[in-house]
Amino acid sequence: MVRVMSPRPYQQRLRAEAASQTRRRILDAVHDGLRRHPSEALTVDDVARRAGVSRSTIYLAFGGRTQLFDAVGADLLRRSGFDDVMSAVDDPDPGAALRHFLRATTRMYDANRDVLRSLFAMTRLDPEAVGGAIGRMEHGRAHGMSLLADRLAAAGLLRDDVAHDRVVDLLWLVSSFESFDLLATGRARSVEAVAESFMAVLRGAILR
Repeated sequence: MVRVMSPRPYQQRLRAEAASQTRRRILDAVHDGLRRHPSEALTVDDVARRAGVSRSTIYLAFGGRTQLFDAVGADLLRRSGFDDVMSAVDDPDPGAALRHFLRATTRMYDANRDVLRSLFAMTRLDPEAVGGAIGRMEHGRAHGMSLLADRLAAAGLLRDDVAHDRVVDLLWLVSSFESFDLLATGRARSVEAVAESFMAVLRGAILR
């Protein structure tokens, strides 16, 4: 007896692949818009036109403007090297983790510097969607800096006269995109030089 396979799994796979490709086109359209027009607010209509889809397709794919920019932020981190940042933080030696983290973070920021700059600038034009997405990204970074401060303290690498909150504040400062951009763009420093400058700040301020 010959069994006929149902075409449904194949059709479902094709639909899933098509949906994934559509999401990719939409995300690429946002990145392109941010890169080409850094001082302008990016509307859903702009994104739809660049991606060659309808507004309803964007809402169907992401659920809304806020969710779209959450996805843009997450995608931007992934394509810029966020996995390398996480691997650096996971180094079992806290001192090495700090050095590797600063290098990986500056490389990540440099990978899509123009898009990140536009995205941060858009928080003032669109505080709800873009500002919310950036705020959630920064909240995660703050939590990570607190954990890194705990590891440095447990390893005895911090000065006794420096409070935990100050350590977190300085780690937050040197790991921010704004600080990176001030040196890399404003002072025309290389990625490696920026990471070394950040490490020098920490050596002078919080490390033994």
